[in-house]
Amino acid sequence: MQIAKVIGTIWATRKEERLSGLKLLIVKPINILDEKEWRSPYVAADIIGAGVGETVLVVSGSSARSAAGDMHTPVDATVVGIVDDKEIDTSALD
Repeated sequence: MQIAKVIGTIWATRKEERLSGLKLLIVKPINILDEKEWRSPYVAADIIGAGVGETVLVVSGSSARSAAGDMHTPVDATVVGIVDDKEIDTSALD
């Protein structure tokens, strides 16, 4: 599971049939400690209604397909949660 920031939306009027009904978001993985970008943005299916600017939880691989509702859905990443807040014990990082 990764933490990411939603930075955009993708629209595709012509797509694989199993993607019908899925909203596609552009997400940018962030470091959970300082919220700085640490990887290039990528596309993730959204099953919860996240929007631009929100911090989200993203799963990948078979977990992404399962979350999208069907193990045959052609997705590599799915947004499964919106982060409300976080609490980190920084003393545990030493």
